[in-house]
Order: sequence, then C-alpha cells, then structure tokens
Amino acid sequence: MPRPHRTVQSGRVPTTRPEEPTVADHSRRAVLRGAALSAAAIPMGGTAPSPRKDPPITVGPDDPRYRSLVLRGYNRRFEGRPDQIRVVTSTRDVVRAVDDAVRTRRRVAVRSGGHGFENFVDDPAVRMLVDISTMTAVEYDERRDAFMVEAGATLGEIYRRLYLGWGVTIPGGTGSDVGAGGHITGGGYGALCRLHGLTVDHLYAVEVVVVGRSGKAKSVVATREPSDPHRELWWAHTGGGGGNFGIVTRYWFRSPTRSLPRPPATVLDFSLDWPWDDLDRDSFIRLLRNYGRWTERNSAPGSPGAALYGEFTLTTRPSETITLSGQVATDTGANRLLGDLVNALGHGVDVRPWRQTSTLPWLTAATKGWGGGPGPFHRIKIKSGLRRRGFTDRQLAVVHHHLTRSDYGHPYGHMFINTFGGRVNTVAPDATAVSHRDSMFIVGFLVGWDDPAEDARHLGWIRDLYRDVYADGGGGVPAGTADEGAYINYPDTDLADPKLNGSSTPWHALYYGANYTRLQQAKRRYDPHNVFHHALSIRPT
Repeated sequence: MPRPHRTVQSGRVPTTRPEEPTVADHSRRAVLRGAALSAAAIPMGGTAPSPRKDPPITVGPDDPRYRSLVLRGYNRRFEGRPDQIRVVTSTRDVVRAVDDAVRTRRRVAVRSGGHGFENFVDDPAVRMLVDISTMTAVEYDERRDAFMVEAGATLGEIYRRLYLGWGVTIPGGTGSDVGAGGHITGGGYGALCRLHGLTVDHLYAVEVVVVGRSGKAKSVVATREPSDPHRELWWAHTGGGGGNFGIVTRYWFRSPTRSLPRPPATVLDFSLDWPWDDLDRDSFIRLLRNYGRWTERNSAPGSPGAALYGEFTLTTRPSETITLSGQVATDTGANRLLGDLVNALGHGVDVRPWRQTSTLPWLTAATKGWGGGPGPFHRIKIKSGLRRRGFTDRQLAVVHHHLTRSDYGHPYGHMFINTFGGRVNTVAPDATAVSHRDSMFIVGFLVGWDDPAEDARHLGWIRDLYRDVYADGGGGVPAGTADEGAYINYPDTDLADPKLNGSSTPWHALYYGANYTRLQQAKRRYDPHNVFHHALSIRPT
C-alpha cells in the first residue's frame, strides 16, 4: 500500500501535508518538484529484474483454474486454448516465461486487465498466455523520482493508491477495472485528458521484456531522457499499442515540466437523458449539431470548458433514451459550466433532457465505473474515429437512420461521441507515438450480443453504420479532412481487410499516421524475430 500523502523535494520525502491547491494553481504546487535526479544517476539500459514475490503458477488445460483464466477476456467472440498459462508475479517470471515460449516455439501473448476487443490475446494460435494480473504494485521510486506502477494494476487501483498516498493521479480512462498494461501503451484518455493530456504524456519510463537478436529474453528499462540509448523503446510505448515489442511489466510516471496532476477535491457528476419517443430526425440532428459546436468552442487548452468531459451515448431505438454523461472536474464554477452546455444543447430543440447531477469526491467519481453498452460475457465488435470538428448534418442523418432502423431492433448497438482535445492537442504529433493531436472528439461504434448464430446480423449492422458515416472520406473509413484516423485501443481488424477498407488509406496510417515508420524501426531493433505479433501489430518491414 502507498505511504501517507508526501511530497518530493530535493530528493527527500517530507512528512508534512501541503495545503490543497486549487485547479488554477495546481501546476505551481509540485508534488514532484525541486531537484530531480540527474540523467547520469538513473540507469538508462537494462535493469536487474524486480525481486520475486510469490512463485509463478503454471496452469494447464486439466487444471480447474484454467477456464477461469482463459475466460477472463472481455469479448466472447474469441476464446484461446493455450497449452499453458503463466500467472507471474515479477519481471523475472516474465523473462523465464518468454524464454520458455521462444525455446519451445510457442506463440506468446500477455493479459493484463483482459479488456481487449479483438483476438490479439484470445487466439487459438497463442500457445502460452502470460497473465500479469497479480502484478499490481503502485509505489514511489526514489531512484527515479517517479511513481512506479506495475502493468497488472487496474486503473481503479492506480487512482486509489496515488490519490490516497500522494494526492495525485494520472489522466487515464473511466473504466476502473481496465488494466494498465494495454491502456497505457495505446495512449490512454479519460475524464481528465482535456485538462491534463493523455496518460502517456506523463510517462517517464517503462520496463519491457524483449527478445533480441540472440533469441534470449531480457528486461530493459527505457526512459524519456534524451541520453537514454533505449529512448526509442520508451517512445514506442507512448501510443504504439500493446503486444508489439515485448511484455511491459512496469511503468514510471513523472510529468515533464510539472507534478503529476492533482485532481479537484470534488467533481460534478452529471447525466442528461433525452427520450427517444420525443426525438424525431430533425431534433436529433440539431441536438448533436449543438453538442459538436459547444465542444468546438470549449476545447482550447486552458479554457474553462476543458474541465467538462462528456460521453454522448447514442443507443439504438429499442432503448428508451440517448444519454450524455460525464463530469466537470473543477472546484469552482462547475454548475455554471454544465448549465452553459445544457443551454447550448437546447438551442432550437424543444425536447428537454432529464437531468441528474451529484457532487462527488473526486476519488469516488474516478472509481465508480461508467455504465452503458454491453458488458463482459458478450460478443463484441468495436470501431472508432477521431474528429477535428462535429459531424455534418448528412452524417448525423445517417446515424439516426441506423439507430432507428425497423429491421434491426437490437438494444445493444450504439455510437458514442466523447469530448477530446484541450491539453491533448498541445503535444507535438511526433513527441509520443500518438500522432492524433488535432481532434476535438473521439468516437466509437460498439455492438454487443450473446448468440453466435447472430454474428452476421450484428457485424453487418455496425459495418453498414461505419461505412455510411464515413462515406465522404472514401471507402467508409475515417480518412477525410475533418477526420484524424482511428484509436488503437479500440482495434478493428476490418481496417486491415481490403474487402472492408475500400479506401487508399492503410490501417496503420489510420492508427499511427506518420509515426508508423519510426515504430517499425523500433520493432526491428527490439523484436527482430517478430516474437510478439497479432492481426494489427507493427510490421517489421
């Protein structure tokens, strides 16, 4: 467990609790301020594996624990059948597991929280599954003057330990049970991203078990220090996606020019519901057009509106409502900011939402989890896009058509439009592997169902919706001037299928933009034998 709230100054840890800052002055009151360790004092290459905690566990198909571990994945469309599952507790365990996989020619994959949407882990071709869910430590590392997080920790565990121990956080996702392992490697966004950027904007170092040219596994610690010979491995994990270069075992967080973010003491949690019965096509379009315009006006870095994060969930007509939920992360003026949004949404729209609000302690809001959409134990398909501006009336009419189709009638199909931008867009596209630094919305298309016999029906619905929304971009993918590609943590193997991606934009350009060539160079250096691969992994050539 983390120690009581402490600050770091001149390499020492005082025990006095500083005065709580406001949002306006949080950057001046550094939790990690003062004299940072010099680059020369920090190991820049390999490091000794973390000490063993408990013995690793090897689980085979005959073990009663096998099914529980195999079925820990989020998407029931895919189920792996590994020869063995290694439940590891240390970096040393991971090194041994990867060595065994390479020696026995078993394809290896890693599982952290289990929230993968495609078959990158749950693939019958994977013969060894490394489960890191027991690696959950969150500690302050004095040597690196940074907070260390093991890759098996969930976001809820990270938020709780960082906040209760030190009063700080990382701007990660809203799913408290999501594992850090894959979430961070894809960039990581959530309710605080408009105020504080992406999770990887605060990533200082990463420990990865890689397989070099010798064919032997080893652990490497890579930092963002310019003098670090492994800096490209750090960079590759700031949005390069999971399962590409090795197995991440530990992350270290320390913001480049300021402390880790201090969240406000409270947030205004809100939910706005519009009944489908009261919305026709025109009012639906006006409502979503208003949402787009408000977000465009309130997404500048540092603007008061950046404190408001919203997820507009547009569910198919069998559900009763469409819902905008979110939170306003400021101790002052939260109700005024939400009121401005509600007024803007109502411009020209006669339908008024059912409004629910509550002021919650930040930690309560961060760990309560956000509902909506299919949960685990469903068959799932997801698609994504990033938008520089709101959707056009034509696109919104397409969305309305597919959500209200009389021939579909399934309650778990939906599209979500989440606010983005703010401080996210202050970082250069090549400073991290996340090239998407010019968008105001991150968009998802998601459907879940139970019966395998209905796969074709639901896949057809979501593919039709996606194709028609992006018809102007060519080939039905987010490749127009108003679009900035897709989000790798919402992976979609359709984009790598020429039959389903009819555009001239390849899948890797949608996910990584101009950063893909540099990611390939990191792949060739740190995974020259392509030990770690999946349907959308970085290709060595």
